Amino acid sequence: MELIPSSGGAFEVTVNGEKIYSKLDTGVFPNASEIIEKMKE
Repeated sequence: MELIPSSGGAFEVTVNGEKIYSKLDTGVFPNASEIIEKMKE
């Protein structure tokens, strides 16, 4: 796991090089269960 600092409200989750969530794309901050479900897909 790696945390890459950013600014401007960016929050993205990448698993094995694949972006599974982006606050910049959706406009909302996810809850933990949402991220966990996307990781299972």
